[in-house]
Amino acid sequence: MLEGGHIPGAVASQVDLLRYRASKQPDDRAFVFLSDRGIEEAQLTFAELCRTAHGLAAALLRRARAGDRAILLFPQGLDFVVAFLGCMVAGLIPVPLMIPRRTSLRDSSHAIIADCSPRLVLTTQAVATTRPDVIERFKGADREWMFLPIGADEGDGDIPGPGADDIAYLQYTSGSTSNPKGVMVSHGNLLAHSEMTRIALGTTRASTFASWVPHYHDLGLILNILHPLHVGSLCVLMAPVSFMERPLGWLRAIHAYRAEVTTAPNFAFDLCVQRFRPEPMRGLDLSCWKVALNGAEPVRADTLDRFAATFGPYGFSAQTLYPAYGLAEATLVVTASRRGAGSVTRKVSRAALQKGQVMAPATPQDAQTLVGCGTALKGVRIAIVDPDACRRLGPDMVGEVWVNGPSVTKGYWQNAGASAAAFAGRMAGESPDAWLRTGDLGFVAASGELFITGRIKDLIIIRGMNHYPQDIENTVQGVDPALRPNCGAAFTIADAEGREKFIVVQEVERTYRRQIAVSELIDSIREAVVNEHEINPDEIFLIRPGALPKTTSGKVQRNLTRALWQDGLLDVLEP
Repeated sequence: MLEGGHIPGAVASQVDLLRYRASKQPDDRAFVFLSDRGIEEAQLTFAELCRTAHGLAAALLRRARAGDRAILLFPQGLDFVVAFLGCMVAGLIPVPLMIPRRTSLRDSSHAIIADCSPRLVLTTQAVATTRPDVIERFKGADREWMFLPIGADEGDGDIPGPGADDIAYLQYTSGSTSNPKGVMVSHGNLLAHSEMTRIALGTTRASTFASWVPHYHDLGLILNILHPLHVGSLCVLMAPVSFMERPLGWLRAIHAYRAEVTTAPNFAFDLCVQRFRPEPMRGLDLSCWKVALNGAEPVRADTLDRFAATFGPYGFSAQTLYPAYGLAEATLVVTASRRGAGSVTRKVSRAALQKGQVMAPATPQDAQTLVGCGTALKGVRIAIVDPDACRRLGPDMVGEVWVNGPSVTKGYWQNAGASAAAFAGRMAGESPDAWLRTGDLGFVAASGELFITGRIKDLIIIRGMNHYPQDIENTVQGVDPALRPNCGAAFTIADAEGREKFIVVQEVERTYRRQIAVSELIDSIREAVVNEHEINPDEIFLIRPGALPKTTSGKVQRNLTRALWQDGLLDVLEP
């Protein structure tokens, strides 16, 4: 934490924080980037980071003005960190984006460009050389390209710093339920959020981080770049592709650097278990790992159990598991577990949950295990609210999650209508305070523990009963090892006569693609869904590996899957 356990009064922005770290810890390493083989490729001390960011800021201000937007298109690495902070120093508004895939069926980058009207696009010389299609896609007469590194430039020490209310960056929403919108995150939001998460995670200057989560995603950006900067600790970074190809390399990095804190979506913990082999784990000691934050997608109890059982012999403690809940509109984390307490689970009645009620299961077959996402961060208020009547609901009642606190952001960039709908919730019969309406469904136990059950827009309603698509998808993926975990979508669609049809789409594993009998597997899926959920899919489709659209954090894009299915663009395996 910062000296004296609090942020000095003069620190009003990330720029002030960067300068503070450079003055207090000039020679401490801030970031290290590892190759896919775990070799250090690059590093920056706090002083080097500050000097390089200010040098870039001077170059930026020769091409743009404070308040202009700058798209950041970077592969994982320290160039992104420099570019992001350099934009902040210059007073520009950085907009982190993923480098589009060559084969992407539908790409949101054009919509984002049109929405934020950037003056600059920043990337590396390597991207310009190897991906000319990216340059072509983002070109425009109203914007200029800059390629890092740009050469030495000491910068102007008199560049005025931003204030707490100034926009620090735009975080475009993942688009899992709608077109992406630019969340306006202020410097004050970031400072408040970092301090609240410092308290919740128990992080200090000695808390080394190890992360592969993409920089352009808020989980990677805020908890693995900005939070280490806040507490003055080292963060060891890897590329997402390195993790996907060799997930156990993440664990080796945790061991090698004695990392205390990591963050990742649920699928990452599953992937480590799936790729587990004793030989690569020989000699590894994971006892240094104290916070394994699991967020950005639904947290599953069976995932946590498998991970703890698999890696327990290597020093990993189940008490390290740290489920959390958050969203970009609240900067990131809203609720978090208690450090060292492990995960909280609860068995509930599936049938009652379909009616919006939380009850004990009537039979073992009726039981569904939910994972708690912790309690509200210090300074944050959460409420469970009837989304139609806007009335607060009591403990163990399912409703929409509403959030209030200093980390709730300023709204959506140039989208007053969407901002009013999401950020101006008012509770009937209570004070006129504005609340963020998350669109997520859940309930709060008497202990204050939050349990997420789904999203309002993703709910499948059949014969008046609520069905959560992730539960159906989980049932499908448990039918056969040929069905890829976390790679299915269940949704409804209106046919030409206006009747609702229930559709299931599921990827198959690459290694099973030539072996499966498609018709028999579809019959097995249908039987499992009927037995578990008492609903019969109208149609079930198996698709090739990698065909299911996901967000950058791995969330299934059900709306986009629905649209691709309607347009006949899904690569369906024939019976």
